[in-house]
Amino acid sequence: MAARRRPLIARSLGWFWSGIGVVVLAGVTTLQTLGPPVKATPPVLSPPPPVDVITPTPPPEVKPPAMTQLRPGRGTPGPIPSPDPALLEAIPGESSAMLPRISADGRAPMAVYARGFDQSNRRPRIGLLFSGFGPNLGDSEDAIRALPGGITLAFSPYASHLPHLLDVARLTGHEFLLSIPMEPKGYPQNDAGDRALLTTANTAVNAASLDWALGRMAGYAGATGALGPLRGERFADAYGPLEAMLHTLAGRGLLYVDPRPGAMPLPDVWSRAIDLVVDEPAVRTEIDDKLAQLEKAARQNGSALGLAGVVRPLTVQRVLAWANALQDHGFALAPVSALVQPPASSSATPSSAELESR
Repeated sequence: MAARRRPLIARSLGWFWSGIGVVVLAGVTTLQTLGPPVKATPPVLSPPPPVDVITPTPPPEVKPPAMTQLRPGRGTPGPIPSPDPALLEAIPGESSAMLPRISADGRAPMAVYARGFDQSNRRPRIGLLFSGFGPNLGDSEDAIRALPGGITLAFSPYASHLPHLLDVARLTGHEFLLSIPMEPKGYPQNDAGDRALLTTANTAVNAASLDWALGRMAGYAGATGALGPLRGERFADAYGPLEAMLHTLAGRGLLYVDPRPGAMPLPDVWSRAIDLVVDEPAVRTEIDDKLAQLEKAARQNGSALGLAGVVRPLTVQRVLAWANALQDHGFALAPVSALVQPPASSSATPSSAELESR
């Protein structure tokens, strides 16, 4: 029995392995027919169509116009406006004091705070800058209320009652300026105060003193070197320091009245020098004579500007009587803002070399 089973098992194993061989041969033949496997390639995606990205365009920077484009004065009548926040900026490091500036829309203090004047008036123009307001409250307020609105006032930054006096000036229609303390002739015997701009001080110290003065009040059209009887002549004769001050005033949209009679035109800033001082000496006949000289100068030149340096009842009385008769004499009483002139060209002002050679 065992012998019979062995050939049967052998034949079964032969059939098995023959079947395996047939399957393997068929697989090899199939692979050769199909070739090597094809690698799968990821699909190529087309880039999406470009999308228009709209980037917000920042608004153009608003820059104030150049000083040559700014003009002082106001042609329309009306009250002197209160200080406009758009024309003020804070002093770095100060909590409350503010400096004048040109507004973002190009308005300048020398125009906004000017007294209205009809520019079509062809009569000779006469202006009077009355300085010395502030130290004496009673005399200052009485004079402000008595004087015609066409007379421009100048206030000391040292005054302790400035807000009240400035309110009275606005209510009575007076254009007003800031008196800048500047080193006068005869210094230090003649002292313009502990915040005065000095020829011996460095640029930073004078700049800080100027900021202090400019920040003492608001709503003024410009500045002057007249501080009562003092007129800052020594500082004004130092051309470099003076030019730095004028450049600052111009950048803040302020005009300037030079209290030195007959001084040369100034660069950078709209300005005017006075023609004469009417209250030196402060005698009735002398004041009347000086006011008559002012009329003569206006008739000859088309305009004239005088200065009264100290607030005295006598000076106020004589100026008031004179001003009330001006129209009958054929003149127009004009605020300072209607008399100042454009900045002088650089060729009209002396260079440093020219000053050193003098």
